[in-house]
Amino acid sequence: MKKAKEIIMQIVFLIAACVSIGAVALICIFLFANGFSGISQIGLGKFITGIQWKPLNDIFGILPMIIGSIYVTAGAIIVGVPLGIICSVFMAKFCPEPLYRIMKPAVNLMAGIPSIVYGFFGLVVLVPMIQDLHGGSGKGVFTASLLLGIMILPTIINVSESAIRAVPENYYEGALALGDTKEKSIFRTIVPAAKSGIMAGVILGVGRAIGETMAVIMVAGNQPVIPNTLFSGVRTMTANIVIEMGYATDLHREALIATGVVLFVFILIINLCVSALKRRTEDE
Repeated sequence: MKKAKEIIMQIVFLIAACVSIGAVALICIFLFANGFSGISQIGLGKFITGIQWKPLNDIFGILPMIIGSIYVTAGAIIVGVPLGIICSVFMAKFCPEPLYRIMKPAVNLMAGIPSIVYGFFGLVVLVPMIQDLHGGSGKGVFTASLLLGIMILPTIINVSESAIRAVPENYYEGALALGDTKEKSIFRTIVPAAKSGIMAGVILGVGRAIGETMAVIMVAGNQPVIPNTLFSGVRTMTANIVIEMGYATDLHREALIATGVVLFVFILIINLCVSALKRRTEDE
């Protein structure tokens, strides 16, 4: 009887795994099949390096959106990654228990807030603040980066904190026994030992930043041009798809799906680069 239950559970797990893999495979097949059709009609060079996006004239160049996505994601990394890692170290090793009981639910609450609510926060708080400090519309690369940096904090904090807590206490005690202070023991011993988990949190945060749409639409300005300053309006690839997919037809629709293919490739390249960096650091 026990063996039969084990076989049944193995079959259930196998079916679940096959369904998951099949769903991912179907998404990839649909994306690439429809995307390559549009790219072949437009031309890969014109599509990737074109600086004009004029669907009414059948001109589809997504270079401004690619650069916009890179700028906004890079800004979010600069804002969110250091803050997230430092906050996770504080919560895991320095935070008093009464304060931790407040901070942990607050971080979890941040993770559950819908992106549209973050967008309203950016529109009501960040945009007027940037207007007062710099002038202009207040919408642009800087505002979108700042908002995305806030949005990726819960992901980085939760994953990094779990990785830091998973490091055996012997590492910390050994560093203290060798004469290091508490701070040096944590940053020179515990954090490097938890780098794999911290890197995983950073990857998840970057994935959310580059794929975020609604919040970015509300604070980025959404001009399909290459931004020349931090405060210039910008349109990301995801925002471009969401804004225009509702009324797109024929080649216009295929161009938007092809934009999704480019976004997919970008995320794949980021994951491969981080994995290679992780293997290199582990070998060292």
